[in-house]
Amino acid sequence: MDYKEKTVIEQTTEITDDSASDVRQKVIDKYGEKVLNTHLDATNQDIERVLDRVYALPLDEARQILEEAAVFHADDSNFPAETFDKIQVLLQGVEAYGQDEATWEFDLKAEAALIAYFSPYPEVRSVTDPDDDPSIPVETLRVYLLAIVWTAISTVISQFFTFRKPSITLTAAVVQLFLYPCGMLMHYVLPRWTLRLFGWSIALNPGPWNYKEQMLATIIVNVANGATYVTKYNIPTESLEQYYNTPTSLGYDFLMNFSSQFFGFGFAGILRRFLVYPVKCIWPSVLPTVALNRALLRPERRESINGWTISRYAFFGTVFAGSFLYFWVPQYLFQVLSSFNWMTWIAPKNFNLAVITGSSLGLGLNPVPTFDWNIANYSYALSTPFYSQLQQYLGMFFSMFVVIALYWTNYKWCSYVPVNTNDLRDHFNKSYNVSRILTNGVFDEDKYQAYSPPYYSAGFLVTYGASMIVFPLVFFYTTLMNWRQLRDTFRDAWLSLRHRRSGLAFRNDVHSRLMSAYKEVPDWWFAVVLALALAFGIVCVKVYPTETMTPWWGIVVVCFSLACFLIPVGIVQSVTGYQMGTSVLAEIVGGFMFPGNGIANLILKCYGYETDAQAESFVADLKMAHYAKIPPRAVFRGQMIGTIVQCCVSIVLVRWQLSSIHDLCSATQPDRFTCPSLKTIYSASVMWGVIGPMRTMQGVYPVFAWCFLVGAIMGPTFYVLKRHTSLPRRFKWFRQLDPVLLTSGCLHWSPYNLSYYTANFYLSFAFMYVIRRRYLAWWEKYNYVLSAAMTAGVAFSAVIIFFAVQYNDKAISWWGNSIGDAGIDGGVGQQTRLPLPERGYFGIEIGHYP
Repeated sequence: MDYKEKTVIEQTTEITDDSASDVRQKVIDKYGEKVLNTHLDATNQDIERVLDRVYALPLDEARQILEEAAVFHADDSNFPAETFDKIQVLLQGVEAYGQDEATWEFDLKAEAALIAYFSPYPEVRSVTDPDDDPSIPVETLRVYLLAIVWTAISTVISQFFTFRKPSITLTAAVVQLFLYPCGMLMHYVLPRWTLRLFGWSIALNPGPWNYKEQMLATIIVNVANGATYVTKYNIPTESLEQYYNTPTSLGYDFLMNFSSQFFGFGFAGILRRFLVYPVKCIWPSVLPTVALNRALLRPERRESINGWTISRYAFFGTVFAGSFLYFWVPQYLFQVLSSFNWMTWIAPKNFNLAVITGSSLGLGLNPVPTFDWNIANYSYALSTPFYSQLQQYLGMFFSMFVVIALYWTNYKWCSYVPVNTNDLRDHFNKSYNVSRILTNGVFDEDKYQAYSPPYYSAGFLVTYGASMIVFPLVFFYTTLMNWRQLRDTFRDAWLSLRHRRSGLAFRNDVHSRLMSAYKEVPDWWFAVVLALALAFGIVCVKVYPTETMTPWWGIVVVCFSLACFLIPVGIVQSVTGYQMGTSVLAEIVGGFMFPGNGIANLILKCYGYETDAQAESFVADLKMAHYAKIPPRAVFRGQMIGTIVQCCVSIVLVRWQLSSIHDLCSATQPDRFTCPSLKTIYSASVMWGVIGPMRTMQGVYPVFAWCFLVGAIMGPTFYVLKRHTSLPRRFKWFRQLDPVLLTSGCLHWSPYNLSYYTANFYLSFAFMYVIRRRYLAWWEKYNYVLSAAMTAGVAFSAVIIFFAVQYNDKAISWWGNSIGDAGIDGGVGQQTRLPLPERGYFGIEIGHYP
């Protein structure tokens, strides 16, 4: 019988009634203890979890499973190359494998059992189980109580530090550290009563705090990770004096915040079929959170893993304590270790040295750039696959030479501004003052001609050029490369709607089979959320016309026109761990619709970005629930509640920040609340909203228009080369090349530079390549726990340091805290390659601007 034709019951229950020890003994009797122990050591309990499958699996069926896997994972970058090669040899027979028949048979059946009844990916096997108990309590009252409290706390911390460089967020993996003791405490404190409300029975204390409760609470809190787009960008950009200086009202804040957040939630219901159910969508970013959940609440057998016997929980506690204590050094006691610009100390007044190697002014070409985990892990070194990190880093490294070439050739006058700033400059090299070209909030041609067009730095030019390449590239390349998967998913979606069946019914992997035991969320629930979000947005722009000046139909056009990018962009993130976002595309579309209107561009960009970012964020949580076997309807209700709490808390806090933090978003803000990302948002709204894409692309920077064509050509070209071209064996590496990742590496400039990615690359190479290949058992058990522990230590240490010694200005003045800012890289002395010309300004002649 084809293993795909077996019933769900047959595949999700034990094949034998024997105990684990009996099954193990039967396998030993059949294949020999030497074969069993040798191959179990390689994957650390992975094979032992499915020993009964190995014992009962017919040889012909095992071969069929591997044959199908060899085709399905042929171009799968996350599927281990050594495993793929092993499968190819196993399928050739005993003689090709070079082992005795018992070893060959065991290995063939073991690999087939792991793929069919567990997961093809070691990183997924390390944090999930191939079985489930649906009777475990999940959606309990104590889950909601804890989740609401910690959602509020997480939102406060994320929103408070969002204006800081680098920012600090209380990630889901970190919040679990507090949820765990709180849940355990509630188990011991709450009475064992049962409340009856409207026919519902609610147990206050249904038993010990379990891993499913912990995961559901974590998913709810994860909604607050990073605060909201509106409170991070729109409200401060519109309100602050150095930007648009048009303070918003409380009603506007609430409507905009709720509407934009729930827009993404509504689209998540569509995306789950494409980004949650498929096996290839492993979502590397969620694996540390699931790993920590296991470390805290799942019992584990004491064993020696590559010589290590410490439990996950003890390991987490040890690393957390060390990280918490150490972060005081680069953050407060010896701050130069954070942005370790030691190469500029050789000649602090040497401008060229500062431009190439500097961590602040420059491009960050520094082999030892930091001793700060918050910077070294800036791109999630221990969870993003190494091939993704490598290609992004190569893209950024080689694009550095493009930045250098633009700067030293003074392309489009960029030598008159700092090399890598994300701040728009006028022709006097001052921050662009958009109020000088506005009348009643709208572009004024006469004022513009009398003032100046905005100018980009060399780093910002590369970032925007790459952005315009990557969008048509990702659409064509990802769609073509995944066309078979997309076609099958569309077919399954149509069949599920036609026959009113869950989308999981058409999936064969073990996690989907287990999740099919729970009721799926109806599609109309998500449709209602989407309709409410649209209604809130329309009310917002209709009720507050003096502040927004945005026709309601603009929101509809932007959101639904960018929705076509949701699946390609989501596939990239779910497979590679890299989140692209559609903000640049949204601001360009908004600029074409409403040229001359910066605030309208801000609003449309918000909706365009959140359509993608929030949808993918909610989908990532759904994948987390998929791995942990949390009922989908419980996740839906939890995410709704978490979003409401997050929106309310973030609005209250941002209004306090705007009125209470001195010198907020200025370059000299003493506590690093310099708002680097906010400057990018403001610059974009000026360039693409006030000035408009027509003036920008046809006048100051016509090269941008060609970038779209380059991306549109690159996508089909790479597809043809990789799928329809026979390359020699020495070009095997080309099949692992991803033009989307390479191009995305060019997006990391301005205001960040190589110093934020070099240490990240080192860590990724060490843990995601070397250790993963050589010490897989250790990597499976400890890697994600290490990442979560380091991040948790930094987050809590940063909060205490800020309120204990930085907020009250208890700074330590000594060489180790001042040397980094002493030279040109620290902002002292020459900051541009060329001084202003004799006429007093650079760029296009006044009065002749495009």
